[in-house]
Amino acid sequence: MINWSTDEKKFKKSNPKEYKLWRITQLINYGLDGEKLVLSEVKKSWDYIKNKIDEPSKNYLQYLIWGNQPSSTKISKSFSNLS
Repeated sequence: MINWSTDEKKFKKSNPKEYKLWRITQLINYGLDGEKLVLSEVKKSWDYIKNKIDEPSKNYLQYLIWGNQPSSTKISKSFSNLS
């Protein structure tokens, strides 16, 4: 992934923790381009990144990591038997 609007070297050097969070968010939102996410880093960063990624990606990652379906996609038992 190439980011033309951010000086990544300078950002990484000046604030490595914030850079790591930014980088994970960028990879999720704009594509991995052959890179792989590290599960432990995504889990550790989840509280920060979950509000900065788009809803479908957030729901999908939530499902992959924790097996949770978002409440908006769960089918209510009272409506599941209607035909």
